[in-house]
Amino acid sequence: MKTLGLIGGTSWHATVEYYSQINQKVGDVIGKQANPELIIYSINIELMREQNKEKIQAKYLEVSKKLQEVKAEGIIICANTPHMIYDYVQPKIDIPILHIGVATGRAAQDAGLKTLGLLGNKPTMTGKFIPSILENDFGIKIIIPEGEDLDQSHHYVSKELTQGTFSQEAKAFYLKQIKEMKSRGADGIILGCTELPLLLKDIKADLPMLATTDLHIEMAVNFILDH
Repeated sequence: MKTLGLIGGTSWHATVEYYSQINQKVGDVIGKQANPELIIYSINIELMREQNKEKIQAKYLEVSKKLQEVKAEGIIICANTPHMIYDYVQPKIDIPILHIGVATGRAAQDAGLKTLGLLGNKPTMTGKFIPSILENDFGIKIIIPEGEDLDQSHHYVSKELTQGTFSQEAKAFYLKQIKEMKSRGADGIILGCTELPLLLKDIKADLPMLATTDLHIEMAVNFILDH
């Protein structure tokens, strides 16, 4: 098995989910008598809240190099938004960063989905680090919430979900967004915040939901097992 480095902390709730699910899914293949070698570096989430792009890039490059030095053979970032550093960091290290957008694009393509609504925080929804991969590499159209709903989604992610609060108000808001995106032509929804699948767990929505966390974890498992 390959050794995988995990960059977590944004949030630690999501990092726990990544660690737990990777171990369980690898165990389903190799047996429960063993587990993969994982190296975790948990970053203080305050770094992301400062919204200083250069500082964020520098930190993720520093951490990625440390993981490489201790013999990680690949890196997975346990959240959506920090993938904003991919284009900056990946060329400067010698091991692959497993991109959450690629994992999502492959799943959407396999499902025959052409137009996806993207839910998450504002940097994830308005940034290019996930939409550009889906649009350019997979030919998938991306739509996002409009007007005040964009700010409201950001509020729920940054002020509640990443701090471990999963309210009924947030759940109702996202179910409404899914209905509105369907009316705008979406044939699927990207849950582009690592905590959104936790919020909407066991919920039946109007459209198929692509949980980036789950797809990213599957990508990690395949990497570890060299599939």
